Amino acid sequence: MSSRRRPCPECRREIAVVAGRYARHDPPGARGSGELTSCPGSRRLALPGPEQPSLDGYVVPEFPGQMPLF
Repeated sequence: MSSRRRPCPECRREIAVVAGRYARHDPPGARGSGELTSCPGSRRLALPGPEQPSLDGYVVPEFPGQMPLF
């Protein structure tokens, strides 16, 4: 199963979100000096958005009143 991808808030690349954090990734573009660098958005906390409303996949339905127990 692949992780859902969302745009990184720093570099805007589509990055996998794993356990509520953006996966570690390189900034866009070629490596000029050959050094390994990570994007500042790597491992940043990813808040649930419209494409992934919850981390566990269960979304509470929106309706007024008390929710059913079973």
